[in-house]
Amino acid sequence: MKLSRTNKILSKMKEQGINQAIISDPYSIFYLTGHLEHPGERFYAVLLDENGNHKLFVNALFPIENDLGLEKVVYSDTDNPIETLSKVISDGAVVGIDKILPARFLLPLMQYLPNSKFVDVSLIVDRIRMIKDEEEKELMRRASLLNDEACQRVINSITAEKSEKDIVKDLLAIHEDLGVEGLSFDPIIGYGANGANPHGTVGDRYLKPGDSIIVDMGGIKDNYCSDMTRTVFWKQPSPKAREVFETVLEAQKRACALVKPGVRFCDIDAACRDYITEKGYGEFFTHRTGHHIGLECHEYGDISSINETKCEPGMIFSIEPGIYLPGELGVRIEDLVLVTEDGCEILNKLNKELVVIGE
Repeated sequence: MKLSRTNKILSKMKEQGINQAIISDPYSIFYLTGHLEHPGERFYAVLLDENGNHKLFVNALFPIENDLGLEKVVYSDTDNPIETLSKVISDGAVVGIDKILPARFLLPLMQYLPNSKFVDVSLIVDRIRMIKDEEEKELMRRASLLNDEACQRVINSITAEKSEKDIVKDLLAIHEDLGVEGLSFDPIIGYGANGANPHGTVGDRYLKPGDSIIVDMGGIKDNYCSDMTRTVFWKQPSPKAREVFETVLEAQKRACALVKPGVRFCDIDAACRDYITEKGYGEFFTHRTGHHIGLECHEYGDISSINETKCEPGMIFSIEPGIYLPGELGVRIEDLVLVTEDGCEILNKLNKELVVIGE
């Protein structure tokens, strides 16, 4: 197990009077053990114990040969893993349960342990995962730089003869060539009016002169996610399109410049939102400014108007304001930022100034 991470969780559990915790989120298990498994419908969890008697419950279908630093409790499909789990939890203990554990496992466990108290332990784990350690920071830097290169190649691949779907095919081939291990999310390629839907469906659309092109993409490298958006234009953008682009770009730069320890997420959101509103496009910025990222593309925490949480060194999140004009165009610009001791490091280095292609 990764002891520094485990001990942080155990310390917070002790503060809150939690004796044991069942961690069933595969990404949190990877965070603690270095082993990633997707068990489907089968029970898979780490039991963290205040006395150090940690255990990993795993079905025999998923053999783990490596020593993960904790006892493995292996069960078969004909066993009852919840009954086995209940026997290593003291009836009357305060037991932490994460938000991923299905009711089909939790409800029988509660019946086995009628005198135990079950509490949500997710915030403890999520908040610790929010603060990336040095190993994670370096992995996130590498993933983002790889995504920069992939995004530039995708933009270079755009031609009048290619539909949105064709560009996604190019993207997948580029990822394979670069050694990217998978997608952080389904990529978004939005031409013109389709870009006015922030999560528009990729289709058979072809480019028209003046179209905006949203390229929102991310890949997985060494289990960590990248995520970025660039907007470019096909041939000559209209004066209005240029104004929209420059408004989003300035809003994004203002928000990035604000990031440092102690700054509230709602104030970062306001830096984008207030400027876009001042320019007359406030109603067309229809989503939060950003989200946290790491082992998963969307992790706990967001950059929104109602989140008063303050930045801390080690946090990594997106800043991605956008303006979406129905029937016309969409513009979004997104970077990942790492909060440092005295400011922030922007992980994406790819040019985000206005680019016109196809001329």
